[in-house]
Amino acid sequence: MADAIGLLRPRTVIEPSLRAAGEWALRFGAFPHVRVGGLVRGTCWLVLDGREPVLLHEGDTFMLGNPPPYVLASTPEVRPRPAESVWATAEDGFARIGLESEEDLYLCVGHLAFDDRNACVLTDLLPPLVIVRAADPRGRQLGQLIEMLATEVEATATGGSLVQNHLAQVLLVHMLRAHACQTDQPIGWLGALNQDGIGVALRAMHADVGHSWTVGELAAISHMSRSAFAQAFKDQIGTSPLEYLIQWRMRLARDALARGELSISELASATGYSSESAFSTAFRRVVGSSPKTFRDEARASTASRSA
Repeated sequence: MADAIGLLRPRTVIEPSLRAAGEWALRFGAFPHVRVGGLVRGTCWLVLDGREPVLLHEGDTFMLGNPPPYVLASTPEVRPRPAESVWATAEDGFARIGLESEEDLYLCVGHLAFDDRNACVLTDLLPPLVIVRAADPRGRQLGQLIEMLATEVEATATGGSLVQNHLAQVLLVHMLRAHACQTDQPIGWLGALNQDGIGVALRAMHADVGHSWTVGELAAISHMSRSAFAQAFKDQIGTSPLEYLIQWRMRLARDALARGELSISELASATGYSSESAFSTAFRRVVGSSPKTFRDEARASTASRSA
């Protein structure tokens, strides 16, 4: 999980907290990647386009994965207004609706944007909505994180943005753990991490990505037969063990080339290829261009954004 989140290069934006009273409804547009939030106090309805309204209670935490447009409201019947108009009036870390003396909702929200080259590593595994209720075994811990995040937004203290960024990423990890435990359905590598067999193989590949792994080796450390391991891996992850390894190597390679961290020959060695030619062949098959072309285009793109 740490490898995946590190590769995503998360950028965190903690929005002003919402304090509201009376009848209200805010409509949010579709948002790429992940939005997280929680109720410090009160209740509100969350309505994703095309889904039934969900009532959130004090202490509940939610995560939206690549969410479609959605509404937060005191009741589903209230006609929503654009959230941007309310957020634009925020002061001292708060957006307010209604009289401050009568407010009955305190909501903390933020979003995490990822490097588009690798965002699908995580976002493809997430449903539009994950909720961890306050009564859930993980709910108390998540509620405490939300309260800490809300306090940091309110305090505007030195180093606040750094603390907010790290708290949001800790919150993301805990929400991913909760999601992996909530579902009985295969959810790729995220769910496999909780399994003794496939999880051991995944951790081994990530710990030594340059090793020339074989299916037999991975099956052995997973304490499974070769055929049983290969089938279980494909059922859970959606691809074969060695194809997963190649895909992961190429994700690391794209990231390193885009950032100019290693030469192509150094990168070939680091990702387990005996020659630059073998690495280039694999890279072209997965990415669709040569490592040099990809690196040059990434540099040009970075330069144009900086101009």
